[in-house]
Amino acid sequence: MLGDRWSLLIIRDMMLRGSRTFKEFLGSYEGIATNILADRLQRLEGYGIIRGERDPKDGRKLIYLLTPKGIDLAPVLTEMVLWAARHEDTGNQQLIRVILKDKEKFITDIRQRWKAGNP
Repeated sequence: MLGDRWSLLIIRDMMLRGSRTFKEFLGSYEGIATNILADRLQRLEGYGIIRGERDPKDGRKLIYLLTPKGIDLAPVLTEMVLWAARHEDTGNQQLIRVILKDKEKFITDIRQRWKAGNP
């Protein structure tokens, strides 16, 4: 389900950056190709980790939302971010400080934002 690099990066961008549209995912630092992005979004939907729905402001666009199953990945993703920061210069020390200050609050905040529909 999450064995490839791109799926985790999409979930990371949703949780930590609030990305919800195809265009926002394309703008990610890693530079995913459009065909790979479309495939991974479809797979994540198929696994029930995200769901796509029409944007209420523009019915022609799809927005992607984490499902409860996807939101449950918050603790896993948080640990992966901390692991990466211990072993590499991630360039996001501010985020690392926020997580380390109160990891449980950080995870709770992610869960509450997504449940409220306000990523």
